[in-house]
Amino acid sequence: MFVVKGVETGNPGLKEINLAVPVFLHTLEESSLSTWIRDSPSIFAYWFILTWHAIGMGLAVGASAVIDLRLLGVAREMPIAPLKKLYPLLWVGFWIQVVSGLLLIVAYPTKALTNPVFYSKLLLIGIAMVIMRMLYKRIFSDLSQSDESMMIKGKNLATWSLVCWVAAMTAGRFLAYTFNYLMYPEPGEAAFLHSFQPYLKSIGAAGDHILRVMGYL
Repeated sequence: MFVVKGVETGNPGLKEINLAVPVFLHTLEESSLSTWIRDSPSIFAYWFILTWHAIGMGLAVGASAVIDLRLLGVAREMPIAPLKKLYPLLWVGFWIQVVSGLLLIVAYPTKALTNPVFYSKLLLIGIAMVIMRMLYKRIFSDLSQSDESMMIKGKNLATWSLVCWVAAMTAGRFLAYTFNYLMYPEPGEAAFLHSFQPYLKSIGAAGDHILRVMGYL
């Protein structure tokens, strides 16, 4: 008999599998809040939170993009100074993302916290917000400046802001395809799938996806 993370199997070709996933993620997944968000039929559960997460991203990115594009010379007939009023909208969108994002992590902690792309997304959003804060201090702290002066001072930061937001949204989209585990992998499930590994490899993309989720690819 062979042992896979404490599970006995009768497959002599089965090797021990090191899932290397922190146990606290399993504990979090089994919490009442995580289960409710993930499995509840309530309209205020997972899809409601995901919708607000998208709205928050839209507000933050939309407000930032308007400011960035204007500083890069788009719509020159529009004065720059009034765009300062977009900053409250930007921060509202950001905090909606934070709150909804934390709830989404609680729903699928293993999926999020074992995926390097997730951390890339967080880093890019953080950099983008720092840049927008720098633009506020450099451009909108002195509204007596001319539009040309504001554009000169803000051009480079505006460019990097757009790059970071586009990259963050791209990373967010890739999260649906790059995760290593959807849920905390149970040892019995790992052993079962391992025994079917040759078959899963033979059925193409669908099998590859299952193997990737379980950490074999």
